Order: sequence, then structure tokens, then C-alpha cells
Amino acid sequence: MRYRVRNKEGETVNNNVAVKKKGGVKGFFKKVYKYRAFLLMLLPAVVYTLIFAYYPMTGIVLAFKKYTYAGGIWGSAWNGLNNFKFFFQSGQAGLVTRNTVLYNVAFIIINTVTQIAVAILLTEIHNKHYRKVTQSIMFLPYFISWVIVGVMAFNIFSSDYGFMNRLIVALGGEKITFYTKPEAWPFILVFFNLWKGVGYGSVMYLAAIMGIDTSIYEAAAIDGANVFQRIFKVTIPMIMPTTIILFLLSVGGIFKGNFDMFYNLVGNNGLLYNYTDVIDTLTFRALITNNDFGMSAAIGLFQSVLCFITVVLVNKLVGKYDRDYTLF
Repeated sequence: MRYRVRNKEGETVNNNVAVKKKGGVKGFFKKVYKYRAFLLMLLPAVVYTLIFAYYPMTGIVLAFKKYTYAGGIWGSAWNGLNNFKFFFQSGQAGLVTRNTVLYNVAFIIINTVTQIAVAILLTEIHNKHYRKVTQSIMFLPYFISWVIVGVMAFNIFSSDYGFMNRLIVALGGEKITFYTKPEAWPFILVFFNLWKGVGYGSVMYLAAIMGIDTSIYEAAAIDGANVFQRIFKVTIPMIMPTTIILFLLSVGGIFKGNFDMFYNLVGNNGLLYNYTDVIDTLTFRALITNNDFGMSAAIGLFQSVLCFITVVLVNKLVGKYDRDYTLF
């Protein structure tokens, strides 16, 4: 390394000095010993992740094999890209991919806007007890199983016993067979997804709002800003980093359908598949109904690759806007 020093006469001279690098293998083991207690506490989480997250990823080889029970995962014959070929030639690949993307786009946009609005409204409630009761009521649907929600939906939309049809008949109208009308289900699914997740989803935005310095609001009020101006000029801009990060995390699963919701609300009703079938439900049927492990693995790998590409692209676009908002 070249640097400048002064000699005894006070003149500045250049010297080349070989600087010994610190660290290396010996330094690494010193750090391991120094932080051994923290590493020991971390060890269970690392082992759990390796066993239950990374080791199962080796199963993606099934996407390229013709699985047999006798051969198992590693002993089955290689099948090349035939599993992917069957999936794309079946005519269902485009349908389920389109449905999955459109549903998730609707979920992300509607849920994000509603959750931010709910979080802002909760902060504007000055009665502490009323705010807690309201927040608790909104949280309740999140803890209800999708199985129970499916039963609720059936009791609402059933042709013979549904509340909706009883109300329509009582008002002099004719019954609507919701379970044979696929065009009605995008609205039903979006509604139940919003109803179940709005309370829980608003927590992160509520925490971000609570972290805003109150002096900013006080300064805005002194300058004459009303409540709506404070919301649009102070609150929303201040929680924008949180919003973008949550948006990026949501986009990461844009090709993953909420299997619990779709399966419990729609079930195996083939009349609704054109509007409700997503990648996850198709994968489930390929595995359970057709016993096709290879195609199920191929669909899952296709889905994961699309999610990864989407996250990278969206993160890149966000980085062009503001590097501080990116995930990596």
C-alpha cells in the first residue's frame, strides 16, 4: 500500500509498505469463538431451515422424471421436459396463469388501498376504547378458517338455503344459481379475501403511521392544513417506504393462488373453473385426481420461476425510482 510520511527533516516522502491483512481463517475461528453463544442460539433456526426449506427443494427433480412408487424420487426414470410439454399442451396453462395473475393483481390493489384507508381511519379515532373494539372486530375474520368461510359462503349463495336467494325471493325476484354462474365468482372471491385480510393487513400500516413524528402533524395543523390535507400531504408520503416494501413482498407471490380460499369456496365445481381455476388448484387436482407427481412438480417449478422473475423485475423497476425502497 502506498502512503505518504514525513522524514526527520520534515519532508514528505512516499513509501511502499506491505500491510498485513487481518482476518483469514484464524480470524474467522476467533470470531466464531467470540460469538459462540449467539451462534448457538441461532443454530436451531438454521437447522430447521435447512431441513424443512432447503432439503425439500431437491424434490424439483421430479419435474424432469416419470415418477413411479417403486423407483421413488431418485430411482425413477428421467423424463426430460415431457411433464412441462403435457402441461402446456393441455390448454390449461394459459387459463390458470391468467386467472392467478388477475386475481392477485386485484387482491394486491384492492387490499393495499383498503388496508391503508383502514389504518388511517383507526388513527383518526380519538376514543381509545372504541378504537380497540373496532380493531378487534376487524381482526376476527383473519382467525376464521377458510373451511368455515366456505360454509358461510354456501349458506349465503346456495340456491335452496342461501340467505341471498331467500332475500331475493322475499323481494319478489327469481333465484340466482350462483354455483352455476362463473362470472359472479371473481367478485365473491375478491370480497371474501378482502373481508378476511383487511384487519390483519392494516397492522403494518398502522405501525408505520404510529411511528410518524407527531410534531409534523402539529406543524401542518399550525399552517392551516385540515385533516384530509394532513392525510394526503403527511401520512401517505411518510408511509410510502413501508407501502412499497409490502407491495414488493406481495408481488413475489403474484403467481401463487391462495389454495385454501379457492378450494374451500369453489371446491371441485367444474362449472366455475374457467373463472376460478388457478395454478395451485390445478396442481392439487393433477396430484390427487390424476396421481401425476411429475406434472405437479413441473407446474410448481414453473410457478416458482415466474415468481422469482417477477420479484427481480419489479425490484429493478423500483430501484430506478428510488434505490432506498428496494429489497436487494
